[in-house]
Amino acid sequence: MNEIRFEHFALVTAHRAENVDNPVVLKNLVEAYVEASIPVVYPVHPRTRKRLIQNGLWKKLKKSRNVQIMPPLGYFDFLILMKNCQFIVTDSGGIQEEATAPPIRKHVIVTRMSTERPEAVKAGFAKVVGTEKSRILSAMRETLNKKESSLPYKSPFEDGKAAEKIVNIIKKEVLF
Repeated sequence: MNEIRFEHFALVTAHRAENVDNPVVLKNLVEAYVEASIPVVYPVHPRTRKRLIQNGLWKKLKKSRNVQIMPPLGYFDFLILMKNCQFIVTDSGGIQEEATAPPIRKHVIVTRMSTERPEAVKAGFAKVVGTEKSRILSAMRETLNKKESSLPYKSPFEDGKAAEKIVNIIKKEVLF
């Protein structure tokens, strides 16, 4: 993983077709990242990179002193970024869920019109803001002022011990 050049940063991702295949939405996302009140670390999905180039937005991101573009990352490197960021801006359902894990516990700004993870919203981890630049920037400023202690200690997606439970079921049901 590349060294992060910011001490404090927001972690951003965008990969959903409704966001990256729509030139207006993609431009809103890029402008929000460039204008954000906190530096942004952005591991770019290959499909998203292609759309950024096609829509003339790649150079704008690369030139921005506020944005550190990174190649796609492996799972563990991405978890490290999640753990060390101030908050997350994403259109990913999986990231919304993982951000609630006790070792991570981060606020998430969801750049979509809805989410398949309403539990994260109800618990206070996530906020759905849509894809308008002004709403994203407003949510980023608001989230930057929130304390990590304002997050619940318990994830709405269970206790993080799924692997242990699966192993116990396999031992009980399959091996014996």
